[in-house]
Amino acid sequence: MYLLDTDIVICALKGVPAVLRNFEHHREDRMAISVITYGELVFGAEKSARRTENLARVAKTAELYPVIDVSRPVMDTFGRLKAELARRGKPIDDFDLLIAATTLTEGCCLVTGNTDHFSRIPNLRIENWTIPQAR
Repeated sequence: MYLLDTDIVICALKGVPAVLRNFEHHREDRMAISVITYGELVFGAEKSARRTENLARVAKTAELYPVIDVSRPVMDTFGRLKAELARRGKPIDDFDLLIAATTLTEGCCLVTGNTDHFSRIPNLRIENWTIPQAR
């Protein structure tokens, strides 16, 4: 299963060609979003000039892709990762860390354009769908 990071969902909503092609390429694969991504999308819609339209798009996204809640096992992974990254002097934002912890706990592959940021996390499988796939 693929867990879609917030940036990838936003790129898809904006119609970024490489991202749309990758969604088409993976149309048969299972995909989901984290409840963190859902919250970030709601925030973006709430502060946008087209609030009602964008909230409807967020709601549709949550209908298309299951929203994975933050669970106790996710929080266990989060705490371990946060401590490990702090020890190495390479912390990342808590929301991104929760998305990564969800990905690891659920055994998913994270789809993100922010590969440099997430590559700090050991054993996290990442794909960048902002780059066109070789055919």
